Amino acid sequence: MLYQFLEQEKLILDILIIMEINSKIVIRPIEPLDREWIIDLISERWRSTLIVTRGVKHEIESLPGFIAYLSRDRVGLLTYSITNAECEIITLDSLMENKGIGSKLLLTAREIAIKSSCNRLWLITTNDNISGLRFFQKRGFQLVAVHKNALEISRRLKPEIPMIGLDGIPLRDEIELEMRINH
Repeated sequence: MLYQFLEQEKLILDILIIMEINSKIVIRPIEPLDREWIIDLISERWRSTLIVTRGVKHEIESLPGFIAYLSRDRVGLLTYSITNAECEIITLDSLMENKGIGSKLLLTAREIAIKSSCNRLWLITTNDNISGLRFFQKRGFQLVAVHKNALEISRRLKPEIPMIGLDGIPLRDEIELEMRINH
């Protein structure tokens, strides 16, 4: 009984801490002075500044996006591309997990998609990104396609893509998720 009470108190404290952090997260557009930090972050996390989705190359240096700040520290990045009334999220990186940073960046991307008269907000992830699939679906994204063996094509454009991904899962497929936007 005491154990359950302590666990509930800990959960309540954790929620309050997340709420406090989330209220202090500031999102702003990428500025020229951010480019070096972006290049370093993406190179470290994505193995290069080239991102490939659905056989299309995206050079991170030329993409618009947003940076999340907590105090003066950069704690997240989202980059996107708008084409044919569709807003594609190219990268989403949170440097502090489970603090609301990724969620706040996603909300900002949705606002941009609405203001840009986009019909959908969409993204590609890989078959090994189980936590990402959970994250996006909990925030309203739906699975719309599995592009089987798509990483064979992506590796021709970006050889740095490994054969084995998270949790030892072979990297093969691109999974497309979307959020429809009603105007």
